[in-house]
Amino acid sequence: MPTIKVVDITPKSLSGETKLDNEPSIAVNPENPNEIVATAFTAAPLGSPFAPVYVSTDGGNTWVLNPVVPGNGGLGTGDISVGFASQGGQLYTGILNGLTGDLQILRAPTITSATPMSVLVDRSDVDQPWVVAITVSVNGHDSDRVYVGNNDAASPTGSATVDVSGDARTGPAPAGFGPVRLDRRPGTLFDGPPVRIAAHPDGTVYVAFQSFTAEDPVDKAQMTFDVVVARDDRGGIGAKPFEDLLDSADGEVGQRVVTGRKVRFNSKQRTLGQERTGADLSIGVDPTDSDSVWIAYCDNLGGTAPTDYVLHTRHSKDGGHTWSAARPDVVGGKNPSWAVNSDGLVGLVYQRLADNQWSTVLELTGDGFATVESHVLHQAPGDVPPAGRQLPYLGDYIRMVAVGKDFYGIFAGNNTPDRANFPVGVTYQRNANFTTHQLLALDAFTTVPPSIDPFFFHRAA
Repeated sequence: MPTIKVVDITPKSLSGETKLDNEPSIAVNPENPNEIVATAFTAAPLGSPFAPVYVSTDGGNTWVLNPVVPGNGGLGTGDISVGFASQGGQLYTGILNGLTGDLQILRAPTITSATPMSVLVDRSDVDQPWVVAITVSVNGHDSDRVYVGNNDAASPTGSATVDVSGDARTGPAPAGFGPVRLDRRPGTLFDGPPVRIAAHPDGTVYVAFQSFTAEDPVDKAQMTFDVVVARDDRGGIGAKPFEDLLDSADGEVGQRVVTGRKVRFNSKQRTLGQERTGADLSIGVDPTDSDSVWIAYCDNLGGTAPTDYVLHTRHSKDGGHTWSAARPDVVGGKNPSWAVNSDGLVGLVYQRLADNQWSTVLELTGDGFATVESHVLHQAPGDVPPAGRQLPYLGDYIRMVAVGKDFYGIFAGNNTPDRANFPVGVTYQRNANFTTHQLLALDAFTTVPPSIDPFFFHRAA
């Protein structure tokens, strides 16, 4: 029987911590799934110049901090995403440096090394890096193909970008990385922060992005956007990368999955409880069928009120040419993440605010959502803790990956130690009293107010 575990990954040494450690990411070593790296907005203790990643070497049961990321700011690093290559154990990381704000693409040979990660790329005016890595073998030579989706504001046209290296494993900086502009369609004002990637072992690579096409002339935060999917059938390393999927209507590069969607996009405004909205996107591909691809996005259409934030899903069976609804919409949903396991079992995890309660939900289906295995991983009041001035609250994304038949993921949530908040169970490393529902400092006596922690989950087949 499948099992699910949830772990608060905050180490015991940080039991007194009270910040919003949100916007998490995760990577699992396919060669050794006991090796897992997680990230969040977590500053290094003791004033290290390097921000930490969370490291587990026992399959997610226990976690430690390893400060190896350049630029330890007040929140640690800025945006951060991680990805393991399929073979060789190399970890690739995309960050916004916590001190400079620059995009940096990093490489580490192992997850336990105390040596700071090597900087392969460094440039400014970039947002929300997203890392996907895959190992390919050509003529007996293993190469790590690495993709870093990002929103590059320095681009004179559409800002949706993916930095691609066909062989990033050992070369000196920039290790083959170069930016590819994705949005080449006339009429784009700018692109949204999320640029999401799904890579298939056969060389097919999909990239999804938001193309903003209009803004309300009075309320500038009211935006109109399209969701676009580009595809490359040769790993993104050919002469014309990501030009293999042309739109069925205008013939431009990238199929528009949906058009004319409406959303309130203001990074400094809370529009879903204490959280901001406007930039939620995920894409996943079936490892058993590179033509089967899944999309999730959010907007302000389809609810009972014009301010409702709604999660939508779409599925394509023909490589992104045509799309149909995958499951019913989720009002109040955000932070979707797709993953598909080696059996073709489809997983969707998302967070939802309803009746002032945040919940994190994992859904699994093997028949296109005709039947669904559903689990509430976490549920807690939406106004605890208070956000203060920090945005995002839970984060602009969470992440789930599949390795073999198993699903691994991470989300941020209220860390009140209450068994009722964790219907599938939970383990804490930090000191906590589940009888009194209180967090405790390192002395195991002084009470600590609730905050936001990163939580790991594993659904084992």
